[in-house]
Amino acid sequence: MERFRVEDLAERADVSVDTIRFYQKRSLLEPPVREGRVAWYGPDHLERLARIRELQTQGLTLALIGRVLSGDLDATDAPLAAAVADADAPEEFLSLPELAERSGVPPALLEAVVGEGLLVARAHDGTERFTASDIAVVQAGLQLLESGFPLSVLLTLARDHNAATHVVAERAVALFDRHVRVPLRSSDLSDDEKARQLVDAFRTLLPAVTALVEHHFRRVLLAVAQEHLESVGEEHELAAAGVEAARRLEGG
Repeated sequence: MERFRVEDLAERADVSVDTIRFYQKRSLLEPPVREGRVAWYGPDHLERLARIRELQTQGLTLALIGRVLSGDLDATDAPLAAAVADADAPEEFLSLPELAERSGVPPALLEAVVGEGLLVARAHDGTERFTASDIAVVQAGLQLLESGFPLSVLLTLARDHNAATHVVAERAVALFDRHVRVPLRSSDLSDDEKARQLVDAFRTLLPAVTALVEHHFRRVLLAVAQEHLESVGEEHELAAAGVEAARRLEGG
């Protein structure tokens, strides 16, 4: 049987030696066979590295890859996991420094916003990445700061919003699991057909839920602002708010 030292395995698999050792620490790669002080790898290691790369290109995180390789994630769920991880695939992926440069927002400020959960990274190729759409989001946040909102107040609001959003998102995922995933997995369809229908359902429901949540929050925010102005606003403020609210409603 063909055997490789770690440097040879890395070259054949087109990865770094550090990556191989990292995969071993994460139990994604079996340890080598040792003869004295020499560690030997074989074709099985090369095949496993190729499989890991294949799963990474599908957008799976290392945690999900570990479940696929161990057989804990079955043939029905694996494509759905890939679809979830790949939801932002058409977009350009950026590191935090790249996002800071493109958006004009200081890295330290971005780190604070990420820390509060307002800006959520995506898993891509085993690392946390942001997308091009995040540029507009962070620039909008910068506009709020420039308008006079204190950073501490915005971060507090971000914490509250993140907590509330997680509750709603967890309930939405639980509903998908109960009413879509579990019935499909219990059906008599083939694993391939179950997987296809699960992925189709996710790709249909994600934009639908996103649109519903965005529309609802927009309407509620306008209603609350109107109510607030009606209780504390002056006549000219109410008139201006009424005109703006009508324009917003006409625009959707």
